[in-house]
Amino acid sequence: MKVLRFLVPMGIFAVVLGFLFVGLGLNPREVPSPLIGKPAPDFKLVRLDDPTQTVGREDLLGKVWMLNVWASWCAPCREEHPLVIDIARRQLLPVYGLNYKDQGQAARAWLANLGDPYKATLVDADGRVGIDFGVYGVPETFIVDHLGIIRFKHTGPLTPDVLRTRIEPLVKELQSAL
Repeated sequence: MKVLRFLVPMGIFAVVLGFLFVGLGLNPREVPSPLIGKPAPDFKLVRLDDPTQTVGREDLLGKVWMLNVWASWCAPCREEHPLVIDIARRQLLPVYGLNYKDQGQAARAWLANLGDPYKATLVDADGRVGIDFGVYGVPETFIVDHLGIIRFKHTGPLTPDVLRTRIEPLVKELQSAL
C-alpha cells in the first residue's frame, strides 16, 4: 500500500512533466486556426483611401489573395511592412490590408510615411471582421484561394523564411490550380 501512495503521485508528476516538455517544443507563432480549409468570413468594408467605395469577399473571388491585418499603433506591423511591400512589388499575389481598430488619420499617415503595398486597405474600426477571421492580435496574415477558402494563417510579423518556405510555395500551388 505504501508503494502505491508513492507511485500514484510520481505517475501524475511524470504525465505533467511530459505535457510540459511537449508544450515547450511548440512554436507560439503557430496558432492553429479553425478556419483553415473553410470559407473566409463574408465582409464588405469601406476603403481607407476612399470611404465611398467598399470591398467585400465576393469582390475577391476568382483570385488567390493575401489579407494582411495591421494597425498604425502596432510595432511588429512596422517590422514586417518592408516584406509586405516586397510581396506587392514582386506581384506575387494581390495584397489587401485590414486596418484593425485604428484611427483613419493615423493609418493614412502610416502608409504615406512607410509606403502603401495594398491593392486596398479595408477599415475594420470596430474589429468585427477581424474577430470573424479569428484574429488574436496584429499583425496576422491570411492566404485565401480563388474560391474564397482560407488556406494559410500566420500570426505575428512575416519573416523572409515564412515567405520563402510557406507562402511562396502555397501561392504557386494555388495559382497553378486556376
